[in-house]
Amino acid sequence: MAVALAERLEPMGVPVAIKWPNDLLVQGRKLAGILPRMVIRGSRVRLARVGVGLNVANAVPPGAIALRHCPSRHPLRTNRRCFWTAEVLAALDRTRSLALEPELVCQATEARLWARQVQDPVSGEAWRVDGLRADGALLLSQGARTTSWTRWETPSESGL
Repeated sequence: MAVALAERLEPMGVPVAIKWPNDLLVQGRKLAGILPRMVIRGSRVRLARVGVGLNVANAVPPGAIALRHCPSRHPLRTNRRCFWTAEVLAALDRTRSLALEPELVCQATEARLWARQVQDPVSGEAWRVDGLRADGALLLSQGARTTSWTRWETPSESGL
């Protein structure tokens, strides 16, 4: 969903970055948050529920930004809620086709990553971001050490 929403915003001139795993940033500030929930039976996704919060013209907390304050190549229609609802729905529709192309999603996400280094919130260690695994895990390295980081565990929680 993050890739699909970024694809909708970029042609409008909004410089979007993906903060793995589920936020969109502009100039280091949060523009959108995505909350996916999936029901899996065996190896198949049976149900996907996605919540999207996109700051358009609303007041935002510190560290966030609304589209009305985003730099862009041309004026954004921040006074038209139905326009942005349609954009989010178009991104949701695009997400369905992207789900069939995990390699493309990984490449598109890697190209938009907000940072090339992350800090383990538990140990404080810095890890270099090497990319994404096909299942969406963040691939990390620190010298000769390598690990992956799922959205549910940090490198230190994975035993490193």
